Amino acid sequence: MARAKRHYLPGHAWHITHRCHEREFLLRFGRDRRRWMQWLFESRKRYGLCILNFMATSNHIHLLVFDRGEREVIPRSMQLIAGRTGQEYNLRKMRKGAFWEDRYHATAVETNQHLIKCLVYMDLNMVRAGVVSHPQEWDESGYQEIQQPRQRYTLIDHHCLMDLLGVPSMDVLQRSHREWVEEALSNETSARESKWSESIAVGSKGFVARVRNQLGFRAKGRKIIEMPQECQLREIQFPYSAISGVENGILSSQNQHFWEIYP
Repeated sequence: MARAKRHYLPGHAWHITHRCHEREFLLRFGRDRRRWMQWLFESRKRYGLCILNFMATSNHIHLLVFDRGEREVIPRSMQLIAGRTGQEYNLRKMRKGAFWEDRYHATAVETNQHLIKCLVYMDLNMVRAGVVSHPQEWDESGYQEIQQPRQRYTLIDHHCLMDLLGVPSMDVLQRSHREWVEEALSNETSARESKWSESIAVGSKGFVARVRNQLGFRAKGRKIIEMPQECQLREIQFPYSAISGVENGILSSQNQHFWEIYP
């Protein structure tokens, strides 16, 4: 499989998903998910990765980050996190072979109501999977850190998150965050939404058009799909795997094109 080209589009929030090799439940134990979180913290400390939210499940991860414009931060961070997590797991289990699918997928998210929807979508991941009834019951998630900020080893950049969401204080962020999640739970809007793991960009028509223009010739074959409340930039000729179950499908390699994670 040919390697994807690096598409550097600074100044956006990115929803990143990365799945374990062949949908294996390699992160089924809390110790491995916590180890992934430790390397996530190391990427923030070492490279300055701006983390807005995260979720580690049993067979894939979600990560919401903001690109401040430093060219190598995201690819270096993903290389560090994925590489060290896989190496340590294989060494401990005396296992050989790939730990992750070849590349992660990244979706540009407009920083307004669409960012809120993405934030809540991530929080409800394990609710969708039927593992918990509320995101507060899953420890390896950003929901816990927003609602109960850590004193040490903080992952989420709360100040950046507040700026992007337009909220004035941590108290308002926490209250609003709880309300968004509770509203989604009460409206039973916890179903899987393919746009977050298939689209190249999600937001208003103007935002999606700007992303497509930034891609230039690399946007060939990508179409803006207009929905009632949003638009999506999609790689329509390579759809998401038809065999995927709830949160367990394999990402289309043709749609994982923003950054390489291996040199």
